[in-house]
Amino acid sequence: MLEINNLTKTFGSLKAVTNESFHVEQGHILGLIGQNGAGKTTTFRMILNFLTPDTGTITWQGQPLTRKEADIIGYLPEERGLYPKMSIEDQILFFAELKGKKRKDIRPKIDAWMDRFQVKGKRTDKVKSLSKGNQQKVQLIATLIHEPDLIILDEPFSGLDPVNASLLEQGIKGMRDRGAAIIYSSHDMGNVSAISDDIVMLKQGQVVLNGAVDTIRESFGQTRVFLQSPLTEAEVQAIPGVQAVTRKGQRLTITLSDPEAGKTIFTAATKQGYIREFSQQPPTLDEIFRLKAGAANE
Repeated sequence: MLEINNLTKTFGSLKAVTNESFHVEQGHILGLIGQNGAGKTTTFRMILNFLTPDTGTITWQGQPLTRKEADIIGYLPEERGLYPKMSIEDQILFFAELKGKKRKDIRPKIDAWMDRFQVKGKRTDKVKSLSKGNQQKVQLIATLIHEPDLIILDEPFSGLDPVNASLLEQGIKGMRDRGAAIIYSSHDMGNVSAISDDIVMLKQGQVVLNGAVDTIRESFGQTRVFLQSPLTEAEVQAIPGVQAVTRKGQRLTITLSDPEAGKTIFTAATKQGYIREFSQQPPTLDEIFRLKAGAANE
């Protein structure tokens, strides 16, 4: 397990991270979210020993995480870095050797990894001949092929289309199922919702959300109702506890100031019997992110 305890890091007068604490268990995926400048990359660099925290501790399996443990880590930086004149195979083998692996052990695995991420090209192709998306997938393979126990991915979904993003999601889940502890950052709450077991949200270097995804969503209350029924917008808006109503086609999206209003809406909507849809849910992660990002400092 990776444990972050009371980390603080300043750069002159700038407090990049303040009293940051969270943990990532093995076999779990943690999404680290926050606006640009919130402290996500600084956190990653402290975990990787690229930066030294002013105060606080970072431990892996109860012991300080130092450069000696580098071989157990797979790190994908936000700024990609590949050698364009090397072949796909040599690129992957080179990075695996840096992690203490032997070429003879890694070479037989390359085709399967390229198939898994649907890399368009042959292992002998030069990296510079690949599209940007395929280069990104090659660097991801280089990050994961040595089967690290701790995986750190800085904005791994950046620039990927939905198909390739789905492939990446499956790859990350596969490493989780193998028992790795995974922490990654993303601005796409769809990706975060799809694969994260837990999330930590930073705002101006401080943790403002920390916990299981479902638990965090439920803590904001069942304040969203999706409805398809004979009720009009005006009829729904007149119900006490309804904050806002919007329509898209036949579907009403209703925001509640009081979750108990959902019962009244359901009773009114089903007065004449069957309706096509009634679903009361907590806010989405995207809505929560916007709410917390825009809120005054707590």
